[in-house]
Amino acid sequence: MFHSFTSVRRSATLLVAALIPFLAQAQSNPLQLDDIGKIVNVSDPQLSPDGKSIALIVSRPNLGEDRYDSSLVLVDVASGKQRVLTYERKDVFSPRWSPTGDRLAFLAVAEPSSDGSSDSTLQPSAPAAAKPVSSMTKPTVQIYVLPMDGGEAHRITRTAHDVEQIAWSPDGNEIAFAMADDNPSQKEIDRHEDAFEVGDNSYLATEADLPAHLWLVPAEGGPARRVTSGSWTLPRAAPPSPPSSPISWSPDGKSIAIVQQKTPAYGDSDQTVAAIVDVATGGIRKLTTHTQVEGFPLYSPDGSHIAYTYYRDGDFNNEAEAHVAPAAGGDGVDLTRTLDRDIVRTAWMPDGRSLLVGAHDGTRVSLWVQPLEGSARKLDLGDIDPNWLFWIDLSLGKDGALAFTGSTPAHPNELYYMSSVDQSPRRLTAFNDAIASRQLGRVETFTWSGPNGFAEDGVVVYPPGFVSGRKYPLVLYIHGGPQAASTADFSALPQLLAARGYVVFSPNYRGSDHLGNAYQRAIYNDAGDGPGRDVMAGLKALEHRGFIDSSRIAVSGWSYGGYMTSWMIGHYHIWRAAVSGAAVNDLVHAYALSDFNVTERWSFGGSPWHGKLMAAYVEQSPITYASRVTTPTLILSDTADARVPITQSYLMYHALKDNGVPVKFFAYPIPGHVPGDPVRRMDVYRRWMSWIDHYMR
Repeated sequence: MFHSFTSVRRSATLLVAALIPFLAQAQSNPLQLDDIGKIVNVSDPQLSPDGKSIALIVSRPNLGEDRYDSSLVLVDVASGKQRVLTYERKDVFSPRWSPTGDRLAFLAVAEPSSDGSSDSTLQPSAPAAAKPVSSMTKPTVQIYVLPMDGGEAHRITRTAHDVEQIAWSPDGNEIAFAMADDNPSQKEIDRHEDAFEVGDNSYLATEADLPAHLWLVPAEGGPARRVTSGSWTLPRAAPPSPPSSPISWSPDGKSIAIVQQKTPAYGDSDQTVAAIVDVATGGIRKLTTHTQVEGFPLYSPDGSHIAYTYYRDGDFNNEAEAHVAPAAGGDGVDLTRTLDRDIVRTAWMPDGRSLLVGAHDGTRVSLWVQPLEGSARKLDLGDIDPNWLFWIDLSLGKDGALAFTGSTPAHPNELYYMSSVDQSPRRLTAFNDAIASRQLGRVETFTWSGPNGFAEDGVVVYPPGFVSGRKYPLVLYIHGGPQAASTADFSALPQLLAARGYVVFSPNYRGSDHLGNAYQRAIYNDAGDGPGRDVMAGLKALEHRGFIDSSRIAVSGWSYGGYMTSWMIGHYHIWRAAVSGAAVNDLVHAYALSDFNVTERWSFGGSPWHGKLMAAYVEQSPITYASRVTTPTLILSDTADARVPITQSYLMYHALKDNGVPVKFFAYPIPGHVPGDPVRRMDVYRRWMSWIDHYMR
């Protein structure tokens, strides 16, 4: 429903331990809040064509400047030795190897041209194409190419707007990229004639949504050529969501597979179809007969087929499934119906006869080899979970080797390598060994029998030094999404809370995408009550184990986890404290104001202004029950959050305050669904834990 960020990060300073007299037994090396500012993030691994090295992005918190500094790093597969390829750039991402491995392209933020020189790299190819602006006036994301035999990276684009993704042509002569069009009304806007027509966009929009289109630029630099144009758009990423569907070249270089979205408005992000672009003419044809909810088309190694994702039966409430169709056109076949998992990543195996697919799977993130004919085979990853944020971060080599980033219950993200899908993963980096050396809480998968006959699960993190037979306070930490899942990998906030003496329980609930289609779609027209009963069933089962102090239980979460927190405090009265982050409290407001806006109709069968559906939206909105709340509640939100507008938090704040409920509301003056810079993210953690400590001691 809300496709939200599932794990808010980090706090800045350690509260005095005396505030929580129920701490677990003395620990010599517990996880400290300051440690969170040292966690290194690794992402976007890319295996070189010869399979000998992996390029990846390494991001380190810079607390002094309140940012993450990223660098492009080359890791030798055999030895694990590292070489930094970019030193002075702070914003680097999307490394992509040339077909022969002699060059490495990447995206980086470039400052405006100091001389204000005209931008000569854009050449519209048709009268309908928007004119490029004459000069760069702000920092923009540009394409750089680094020769791997030595020398500096050189910039090959000077576009007026951010380059959003890149893909090398099979012959290595060109790079395809996506970029938003210029605003055709820019001159009028400059004169403050800037009223714009509103569509299915966020209430925070300040101009009309603009389409993004496909361009080609010579790999050595020079004028870029527009390939597509029109009122439709290539999808544009709006975190927390999957990245845009990658540009996929046919092996002969004559065609590119893309996704066409009907309009540029994010509220129309379900109106997507796979399409094939003729590189020479810009002509476009649909791949299938479907009219919506398609994504991620990828050419097979021989170019004869295209894999794509499609929500089961064309219903956005269902799992995304991997399909394979002839490149010439047709719906093809559904490969993963039997697997019954919500597929979030597909990649062709080198033989072209199978796909690598990934999804949540119980409290794990799993990968399978799915043949074009036959049953899927799960890879043995040990206790490693590949990184997941509505996408799995991996790269497949030409020889079938696999590189991915992932974590274990006791170790944050690192780079892993498998020489084949039949081998065990080997860790190549040690960026977060210091964090793993801390005394961390034991992580356990917990299962129970839920309402409506569902077999349910969740994750429990125990305080370090947990003593059987002792009573512990409990914090519920509910995941967002809801099409997501709590998994048994390293999670900073649960570990920090566990270090303070809490048992932390992260229950999965109907709507979670890890137990099959029936469980995922069971949330349809049941946004709060059914999930709430699932959570309470899990809590009751955990209490039966005898180590929970039932008089000291808190509930918390962010986004849909925030929605669930607001729902739980309005329906159950067992909580000592609550933390509700970026919570959807009014579903009608969500339909009208958020970036996903009208896609909410999938959850209820239509608009709230159709027939009697308004009653369902109101009945399932936590704000409807705010007068019942008695739990001391901390509310957190970003002022310019397009996914869950801060208006939602104001509603609950005033409702609780006017009814005399202890409540505090802190807003972060930034865009985004969750604070993305390290200092603010750490502040979220500090306030979260301080509030719980205050009411649970």
